[in-house]
Amino acid sequence: MIPTLLNFALPLATAYAEEQEAKVLAEGVPLTEQQCSDAKLAGIQYPERVRLLKVPVIPIPTQPVLAKANEYVGMISPQAASLNYGYGVFIRQDLWADRAIIVHELVHVAQSERLGGIGNFLKAYLKECLTVGHANSPLEREAITRAQEICG
Repeated sequence: MIPTLLNFALPLATAYAEEQEAKVLAEGVPLTEQQCSDAKLAGIQYPERVRLLKVPVIPIPTQPVLAKANEYVGMISPQAASLNYGYGVFIRQDLWADRAIIVHELVHVAQSERLGGIGNFLKAYLKECLTVGHANSPLEREAITRAQEICG
């Protein structure tokens, strides 16, 4: 089931993620000086490429296959605080100034860089979520731990 879902949904998810990244890069704001410092601590090679976009709610895919896959995996919910796609990071407007949330997403940006881009990151992250669950995903655990280390 997991390989089938990954093989079928991954190309759609990657295309969606690339579209969302383009939106954030076009409409978002660059990192502040403090956020650039945090980005470097998080392991980002090119912090100048990162953009943040303030939104009322994190966008959820509406394309039927992606919506169903998201429902199955449970990655994006209406209550999500933030989400990154490559160098584009969505931050919910009521949490815009929350350093720990931003740093958490910056760690995911660094992971995306390290893994070779959005497609490779999504493949690894989705596989982890499907096999051990979102909360136990090594990539998610790394983001939580590093954000705690950086933010104190």
